Amino acid sequence: MSTSNGESLAQESPYNYVPSEAVAIVMIVLYSISTLAHTGQALKYRMLWLIPTAGLCGVIEILGWAGRLWSSFSPLLSTPFQIEITCTIVAPTPLLAANFVILGEIMKRIGPSYSRLSPKWYTIIFCTSDVISLVVQGAGGGIAATAPDLNGANMGAHIMLGGIVFQLVVIIFYSMLALEYYTRYYYDSPIVSRGAEQLRTLDGQRRGTLTTKLQIMSYALAFSTTLLFIRAVYRTIELADGWTGRIISNQLYFNILDGMMVVLAMYTMNFINPGVFIGKHSLAVEKEKDLASV
Repeated sequence: MSTSNGESLAQESPYNYVPSEAVAIVMIVLYSISTLAHTGQALKYRMLWLIPTAGLCGVIEILGWAGRLWSSFSPLLSTPFQIEITCTIVAPTPLLAANFVILGEIMKRIGPSYSRLSPKWYTIIFCTSDVISLVVQGAGGGIAATAPDLNGANMGAHIMLGGIVFQLVVIIFYSMLALEYYTRYYYDSPIVSRGAEQLRTLDGQRRGTLTTKLQIMSYALAFSTTLLFIRAVYRTIELADGWTGRIISNQLYFNILDGMMVVLAMYTMNFINPGVFIGKHSLAVEKEKDLASV
């Protein structure tokens, strides 16, 4: 392919560039490994909720990057672009839901009395918000991908932008509540208005022990949430900048600020897996160690 032909393809492509074949292959491999690992870990540790969250995120990302790989061979086709834009927009949403569940599980172990919401309502409220964000983003992606003209594509982009902004607000609200929770736990300042004295941990205590494993899980949770926040900020700016804007037309931005952010978030939960660090077996082992050290 000549340089002039390559430049012409890049200009005519809906991406405003020709997606890298090598990067797409690497991403598909990375997401495939992580997804298989999450599925195996979920089955091994009997934490099946990881499959429709972290596992589902990986499956959708694989589909999205498969679309980019297809586009690297046929950059002018609309179908692979439609697959890519829809899947990569919605894919991280289930992974974010896993973060919500994990924080609720940590609360059950070290003390629900320090939270403004019970672990149950924490999961219900934030996971419901996550589903709403997923539906809005998916609807916008579908409209943008199938629009017959630029006006329709722009309408879809605006809907996607609304879903991403909503998700961004949810992440900020979640992070603020999590920060308050850990601060209250550190200073042993329960929320008395919620009848804190009646709220107990899984082993019946008012204040549980923040074991080494739970500390590591908490740091991993903060790191993963930060990565997903960075990704949401990037997608917000990208969509606000328009289909032909400088942000969406830069492949490096997408590869790093979307692709790698989600890869790192997924692998963080592989290496610091909830089944190992907050599972029932992990909790029992930590308690035995604490008793032995007394």
